[in-house]
Amino acid sequence: MGKISFYEARNFQGLSYECTNDNPDLQPHFNACNSIRVENGCWMIYERPNYMGHQYFLKRGEYPDFLQWQGLNDSIRSCRLISENLSSDGHKIKVYEMDDSKGEMMEFIEDCPNVYDRFCSHDIYSCTVLDGHWIFYELPNYRGKQYLLRPGQYKRFTDWGSMTAKVGSFRRVMEMF
Repeated sequence: MGKISFYEARNFQGLSYECTNDNPDLQPHFNACNSIRVENGCWMIYERPNYMGHQYFLKRGEYPDFLQWQGLNDSIRSCRLISENLSSDGHKIKVYEMDDSKGEMMEFIEDCPNVYDRFCSHDIYSCTVLDGHWIFYELPNYRGKQYLLRPGQYKRFTDWGSMTAKVGSFRRVMEMF
């Protein structure tokens, strides 16, 4: 079971709200989010309600200000518990150079810190997550905008919430990186 606490002020001060499962609309509980404490589980937090906008992956730990989770501002409006088995076993993803799983394909079972070095391109137009959960990052070395991918087929980059096919790196979602 997961547990995450949101605080309006930095350093775990001010009004707080505790959550133990998915919540598509946190707005009634606080106006701003400037610090977070994750006691259990791994979470994806979202800038807008209904799991929209910028996404941020958080594992167990303390985040005393929004810069600690690479946040662009103090707006957190929804959260999702990633409750699947987060072991190092059972992760597999196929990435493609074209829409609809066409073109050159590469299969991964490990993290990829630099897509260009492995795929000779910065663009991934579609993918299939066969096992586990993965996070795509806009920039190499796990930086920039983040996108959570659950098992399933993503026929186009917009299916995972991106406006471009540019993926700089990706990694498996596990309890600890």
